[in-house]
Amino acid sequence: MPYLEVVRRPRRAPSAGPSLRKAVEMRRLILVALLLTSCAQPVEAAPVNADDVMFLQMMIPHHKQGIEIVRQVRAGATSEKTRILAGAIEVSQNAEVNTMIGWLAGWGQPQSAPTNAHAHHGGLPETDREQIAALRKAKDFERDFLNLLIAHQDDAVQMAKIEIFNGVNPEVKTWAKQVEQSREAQIDQMLVILNE
Repeated sequence: MPYLEVVRRPRRAPSAGPSLRKAVEMRRLILVALLLTSCAQPVEAAPVNADDVMFLQMMIPHHKQGIEIVRQVRAGATSEKTRILAGAIEVSQNAEVNTMIGWLAGWGQPQSAPTNAHAHHGGLPETDREQIAALRKAKDFERDFLNLLIAHQDDAVQMAKIEIFNGVNPEVKTWAKQVEQSREAQIDQMLVILNE
């Protein structure tokens, strides 16, 4: 029997005209849409309670007052350590104010608490405005400044502890712990400066 050699010619792909390309692209889009909708699960928002909201509403003016206090360093004669600490506090608290405003806006809450709400949530009194004004004329500016700022930052520690205990929002509670730790470290640093 004679041996027949079969020669296979390479097949050419059919011409991919515009209608074939559209069909392939449409199939891809449908496949992607099906994959996305079948895998997507609703994202549940983190819980928020009245204590979370009140904490932020009280901390915003507290931070702004802290910024007002540390800006007094520019006019008073202070040590380099105090100037560096005051500058760091101003920068960090400005950033924290923006973060708090963002959280409240995301929750659809106002930046300010209703009048007298502060007292009903274990709020601490704000730093005495007369003491802040008196810094400008202080005979021992650095001592008076550090003592006022120590008391002010201790109020922040107390407010943060209340949030850690009563709040439910994980992100805000984590930040409150950071506030507690950073303000305690600032207080320790200021006590060292006072004792030098």
